[in-house]
Amino acid sequence: MSLPPIAALADIPALADTLPVEDRAAADAARARQNSLTKPPGSLGRLEQLAEFMAAWRGTARPEIWRAQALVFAGNHGICAQGVNPYPQEVTAQMVANFERGGAAINQLCAVNGADLTVIALELGRPTADFTEGPAMSETDCLDAFWQGASAVDDGADVLILGEMGIGNSTVAAALASACFGGPVAEWVGPGTGSDKAGINRKVDAIERGLKRHDAILGNPMAVLAALGGREQAAICGAVLAARAARIPVILDGFICTAAAAVLYAADKRLLDHCLVGHVSAEPGHRKLLAAIHKRPVLEFDMRLGEGSGAALALGILRAALACHNGMATFGEAGVSGA
Repeated sequence: MSLPPIAALADIPALADTLPVEDRAAADAARARQNSLTKPPGSLGRLEQLAEFMAAWRGTARPEIWRAQALVFAGNHGICAQGVNPYPQEVTAQMVANFERGGAAINQLCAVNGADLTVIALELGRPTADFTEGPAMSETDCLDAFWQGASAVDDGADVLILGEMGIGNSTVAAALASACFGGPVAEWVGPGTGSDKAGINRKVDAIERGLKRHDAILGNPMAVLAALGGREQAAICGAVLAARAARIPVILDGFICTAAAAVLYAADKRLLDHCLVGHVSAEPGHRKLLAAIHKRPVLEFDMRLGEGSGAALALGILRAALACHNGMATFGEAGVSGA
């Protein structure tokens, strides 16, 4: 199925009632196969769970990854006017050019793990507004970015990797997480691209002022996305839901990517049922966010680069899980006596 038309942000939470759900029969068949393979039941641990997860969302007991798609969305942010990042916003476009030349970490990780990478720059010359002064995006701008993300998803992919790039977007991520899940702002804020203590304090101050300004909409996650988010966050939400409509499992990257998708969880927790989180970032708010959305990361490698790098690395683990699931012999095939 395709993602139905969405005319307003308020229409998004109701999609949880109409989008595809996991195929329990396929998952059960995958579990039965796991229990027949030449190993003690459960001995491959999380690899077995990942194979069952893929079976449930691809609707087959023996899922395979023929095409892995990786999308990296890039945007610029008005909140940078508050001194929340040590680098100029020109770096966003410079890094996009680096991605396009194949020179970034995400290029290498996609190549080695077999993912087709596309980088999508979202109006870099027109940053969002400063959310301490007003909404970062109008509803129209937010929906436009949402649909750019949704339209980038290849319905023929077997798995989707999501990542982002944008100077200032660790502040945006912390603002979204704080707005959706509460708690002291300082617990969501980290160094991002290398902020010192003074820079971190500026982040906390800017977010606190933004939350105060937008207090009236804090119980409405989709309104929060427009008020505090960026174009790449909206695009990630669109891609997540387009993948769900096509029954494509998603691997989210670190704190910034997860915070974008977590807006959907806050709207209706079912909207992230088809998502894995590739790794737990060293950015301090990520572990807290994973607890809030009840997601266990695939990896913990002390990474905090962004770009989709942790998700691309986790793709290799997912491929290994399916290689064991599909390639191992059963006890009967191997002539080995079972329990």
